[in-house]
Amino acid sequence: MTDQTKPPSADESYVAFVEVAWQRHMRLAVLLAGDRWRAEELLQDSLVKVYERWRRLSRLDDLHAYLRRVLVNNHTSMWRRRRRESLVAEVPDRAAPPNGVDPEAVALHAALRSLPPRQRAVVVLRHYEDLSEREVAQVLGCSVGTVKSQNARALDKLRHIVDQPSNVRSR
Repeated sequence: MTDQTKPPSADESYVAFVEVAWQRHMRLAVLLAGDRWRAEELLQDSLVKVYERWRRLSRLDDLHAYLRRVLVNNHTSMWRRRRRESLVAEVPDRAAPPNGVDPEAVALHAALRSLPPRQRAVVVLRHYEDLSEREVAQVLGCSVGTVKSQNARALDKLRHIVDQPSNVRSR
């Protein structure tokens, strides 16, 4: 058997999966986590969990769906562990967005960050990932009715934010 006909090792197939999946799932992680730094941490932690189970998982039909589920579950675990507020003596400086940033995209991200994590996950999975209500319910481990109600509440809140854009900027 030559090197050209030898099947890829488990590590090689994992690396190939990560190379294909990184950008797609990074966008999802950013929308879930609210900023790029937390999203990278979230995605890296999720990919570690996938790697730990890779030999069994590589036989699955849809590894991207599995990684999406791990991302959502890790995000939920992270916000449950973290306190909702961090008390600090001084408010940290925030960097201005770089030139060329779409103000509508910035406003959308800010509006999404204003949603509770569960609602944000529903909106991102339903409208950004274009999953059906049933698929979102499977990813989140809840009923279709919960997905519908969380989506309706989130969209109402987003509509309110769009009607009063000063709410987004003041957060």
